[in-house]
Amino acid sequence: MSISSDFYLARAADCAREATETRLTNVRDRCLRSEAAWRTMAERVLKTEASKSLQEAEKARIGTAGE
Repeated sequence: MSISSDFYLARAADCAREATETRLTNVRDRCLRSEAAWRTMAERVLKTEASKSLQEAEKARIGTAGE
């Protein structure tokens, strides 16, 4: 099963919210690091999705050009 970028972005938002709600510096720092990691994972998924879309479009273009 593939996890969508929405999942990663939701986790990043949760971490950002937790960071603003805590008074503990170490917890805030941990939440901010986690947020950054979740956003990085979301960006990777978005790039992969975009790349797949481009490849599919190119295959479709090549397939119809040969007809």
